[in-house]
Amino acid sequence: MIDHLEQLMQAGTIEEIWALHAARMAGFGFDRLLYGFTRFRTTKSFGSKDDLLVLSNYEAGFLREYIDGGLYVHAPMVSWAAANEGACSWRMIDERARSGPAAEAERVQALNQRYGIRAGYSISFRDASVRAKGAIGLCARKGLDQADVDEIWARHGRELLVLNNITHLRITAMPFATSRRALSLRQREALEWVGDGKTTADIAQIMGLAPATVEKHLRLAREALDVDTTAQAVLKAAFQNQIFVVSPEARPETRAETRQEARTVRA
Repeated sequence: MIDHLEQLMQAGTIEEIWALHAARMAGFGFDRLLYGFTRFRTTKSFGSKDDLLVLSNYEAGFLREYIDGGLYVHAPMVSWAAANEGACSWRMIDERARSGPAAEAERVQALNQRYGIRAGYSISFRDASVRAKGAIGLCARKGLDQADVDEIWARHGRELLVLNNITHLRITAMPFATSRRALSLRQREALEWVGDGKTTADIAQIMGLAPATVEKHLRLAREALDVDTTAQAVLKAAFQNQIFVVSPEARPETRAETRQEARTVRA
């Protein structure tokens, strides 16, 4: 397991992390995974679907109905994950389905049956913020029933919990794009300077742009993030690790030099 964890820590993108995790889980018999994470949870919802980070190796047809169609909101294990932390066997699905809205529960069950989703385990992660919630569903490969899965968990449950929790922490530490339009380099840079407390005039001088151009970049950033104010844009971009990130376009040494220029401007 140490070798695998070293690879996870060295992975540079969410895609690399996810590929490593999917391969590792397949070795335990879980060949289909569905991971979801939000930083914009409320007491009544997970926030806008456009702000969700969803990773999966399920078939595209299933994801269209389950995620894009919003059916996940009525899924028994999603309801469990929203209210709990830790791991849970899918043995409770029938009970949860019977206690939920009949029509929606039947749609979830019918979709699962159509795609051979019959046995598995779910993990709901502990997050530092009450607005954040992450969870993953581990679906067993065809040919395994729930008794087989529960036996796998009895033997390897601790290892599976550790692997999934570390993967969750690595994913949430990485920049990620949602279905919304991605921020451009200029938009990210302008938001970073706002986050550093700089005025539009300061930012214009630092970036070598006209104040009107800086305002344009900030307006486009607000539109891309679907927020009303620049302060909200800075907060949301920070939540999604889209600003103050180390990338080829923004090397630490370059940022340090530019910050020295900024200090000179404000002096």
